[in-house]
Amino acid sequence: MSFVSFIIYAFDKSKSKKGGRRIPEKTLHLLAIAGGWPGAIFAQQSLRHKTQKKEFRFVFWITVIVNIIGFTWFFFVRS
Repeated sequence: MSFVSFIIYAFDKSKSKKGGRRIPEKTLHLLAIAGGWPGAIFAQQSLRHKTQKKEFRFVFWITVIVNIIGFTWFFFVRS
């Protein structure tokens, strides 16, 4: 999922530069919460994409926290 997220971020960055139709932020957040957040972080840093939008980054980090809590619960807490 991280690889998919990275590719989608790269596609969105490309469209951003060319003025084309963009990927909705909601889609980027859904990819992150579906487990693609490591790839999204890598894409944000390496492509310098979505790094200036504070509201986007706030919601993004919430999805990361929710994902980590869900992962932890699934593998360590539930019995």
